[in-house]
Amino acid sequence: MKYLFLYLIIISQFVGAQNTEPFQIYNKKGKKISTKKFLKNLEPSQVILFGELHDNPIAHWLQLKTIQHMHSKQSIALGAEMLESHTQVQLNNYLSGAISQEVFDSTAHLWINYKTDYKPLVDYAKSNNLAFIATNIPRKYASFVYRNGLESLEEELNEEEKILVAPLPIAYDPELSNYKAMLNMMSDHANPNFPKAQAIKDATMAHFIYEHYKSNLNQFIHFNGDYHSKDFEGIYWYLQRKDENLNIKTISTVEQENVNKLDKDYQGQADFIIVVDIEMTKTY
Repeated sequence: MKYLFLYLIIISQFVGAQNTEPFQIYNKKGKKISTKKFLKNLEPSQVILFGELHDNPIAHWLQLKTIQHMHSKQSIALGAEMLESHTQVQLNNYLSGAISQEVFDSTAHLWINYKTDYKPLVDYAKSNNLAFIATNIPRKYASFVYRNGLESLEEELNEEEKILVAPLPIAYDPELSNYKAMLNMMSDHANPNFPKAQAIKDATMAHFIYEHYKSNLNQFIHFNGDYHSKDFEGIYWYLQRKDENLNIKTISTVEQENVNKLDKDYQGQADFIIVVDIEMTKTY
């Protein structure tokens, strides 16, 4: 009986130690908050920058839940890094029903995980007659910046092409921590144009977000890779330059072995941090 009792104690401790919660949301100070409070606190925002890990299903599920909740409270518009500005006509035609899913798929240069991760968001906009803005710079222009620098982009693009990017020349601060980190990651092989290619993406996404928001004054919810808005840099930095009084909330997605305590490295990098179990199945 003594050994049975000891066995039960060990088993109960083992089971209790298992992490069975798939995610936990924290505020900027590292305090746990409920999903209900998370959504409630987003309601007054004028712009929401939802930073995701592209293959994380929890982030994509929460994106859908966020737009459903916000739409129940106010007028909203959506936008995404995953759709490039030159595909806006195709996107509008799909939203209006002028073209089929098949035609949209073949003409809009969709990401490999579009069907599982972004189609639900676009289709929600379609079903509810919401604007959805393709905010990202065409990738060939970002590649051009990577090869040749920001300064040469203005000479490369004609007037029609310039409509697809942020007004040139863009501001660029090489001292922003995430741009500096990009160079540090490359070590001795660092290309100084690498963070500039990131900056032209950030500036372009901020430009299209702000232009739509300014024209329509509805809450704008934007979906982007976490690196584009974490630490209140990237898209956030460019939006602040346009209007320092704009009410922007940022969301960051991270993965940890233990979701029940936010790692210090992540504390303060966004208004809300979604911590997902690192063992969560990926979408691709």
